[in-house]
Amino acid sequence: MIDLRSDTVTKPSEKMRKAMYEAEIGDDVYGEDPTVNKLEELAAEMLGKEAALFVTSGTQGNQIAGLVHCKPGEEVILEAQSHIFLYEAAAMSAFAGVQTKTLVGERGAMKPSDVKAAIREDDIHQPETGLICIENTHNKAGGAVVPLKIMEEIYQIAQRNGVPVHLDGARLFNASVASGIPAKEFAKHTDTVQFCLSKGLGAPVGSIIAGSSRFISKARKWRKRLGGGLRQAGVLAAPGMIALQENIERLHEDHENARHLAEGLHSIEGITLENKVETNIVLVNIARSNQTTEIFLNELKRNGVLAGEFGPHLIRFVTNNGVTRTDIDKALLTIQRTVNVQPI
Repeated sequence: MIDLRSDTVTKPSEKMRKAMYEAEIGDDVYGEDPTVNKLEELAAEMLGKEAALFVTSGTQGNQIAGLVHCKPGEEVILEAQSHIFLYEAAAMSAFAGVQTKTLVGERGAMKPSDVKAAIREDDIHQPETGLICIENTHNKAGGAVVPLKIMEEIYQIAQRNGVPVHLDGARLFNASVASGIPAKEFAKHTDTVQFCLSKGLGAPVGSIIAGSSRFISKARKWRKRLGGGLRQAGVLAAPGMIALQENIERLHEDHENARHLAEGLHSIEGITLENKVETNIVLVNIARSNQTTEIFLNELKRNGVLAGEFGPHLIRFVTNNGVTRTDIDKALLTIQRTVNVQPI
């Protein structure tokens, strides 16, 4: 089966599995797991932040950031199609007691002028703006890289207004590899950062949040409150170390495979490309094939290809380190045949 549903489906390498087995471990809640400590130190250094914290997932990391930065009754500014808004079960409202203010961006990037206008004034009728969130790369925008210049401008506006900025950088290293800009440069224009070890970087579990030492101290308590305080977590941190040390540069292979996939899809009649492919996500619209998304995906699956539904007539393909160029060519042949299947 060629699995193009997501980069979360990757399996740990043999080297990662061995590292898990051999990991030096301790009780991380007590701060005594040496492998976790090494991972957090490495991540903080790579992002140019004072400290970092290993968390169970990207969603948990984003929610901890909201809980630390915000007070109940405040408002969070984010892009209208952002992961935090669409795919995290309204957790910021449920846990932090905040409301969201969504701004429609261009390819996932909010306009700095819109962000400036959205920051609340001192008015008894309005909530205070507690946080601004940026997503880079932007999932719903097809893995688009939010330009560094835009992040810099938003951060300057935020600083002038005393509002922190959090980066949902689940695929931050995809943005870095695609743009040639170090992750540290993106992180410089934020107060806090979350990135996933378990997507394109290929680790089986976990994410990192990073920021000031004071932020991480508070984040550690919120992680505990959310049930994320793990014990001998070094068995999970060990593959995360390999992910950061060895798997960042190979992301360009996923990007190349995504472009190859997009070029092939562009030539298939009945399919319309929906995004400019910068990283590892390809979005296509199948409306012209006269098939429903459900029928189309089921037919693909029946013939050995998995993809994801992303909206009415919209399908997402995500390249990852479990998919080769040969797999992409096979998938294209299967997609071509599927388009030609007459709807019932």
